[in-house]
Amino acid sequence: QVQLVESGGGLVQAGDSLRLSCSASGGTFTSYTVGWFRQAPGKEREFVAAQRWSGTYPLYADSVKGRFGISKGNAGTLVFLQMSDLKPEDTAVYYCAITRVVRSSWRDIGQYGVWGQGTQVTVSS
Repeated sequence: QVQLVESGGGLVQAGDSLRLSCSASGGTFTSYTVGWFRQAPGKEREFVAAQRWSGTYPLYADSVKGRFGISKGNAGTLVFLQMSDLKPEDTAVYYCAITRVVRSSWRDIGQYGVWGQGTQVTVSS
């Protein structure tokens, strides 16, 4: 059974950086795209970033472009999400998920079939 586990969240101040990790087990992931989503209290889950497992074709939400970077992981880690210049509005639970759909659908939350349990990121002002 495929399982995803996020880690690296925490409490930081505005302007700080964090690196989230998405680790995977129970399958072979070479044909997958890995996406990051986030959900703030009282809001819907939203797309943050995604890329192919191979590390190609990164895609970002406009709200994080230039501040966040998604990169290929190593060993048991699928991808990293490097978050810089964090803002209070980045506060949310961050989830990683996998899909096999084409790039034009990567922002669509419904296209992702396996999700991690999430990791909390809190940015204080």
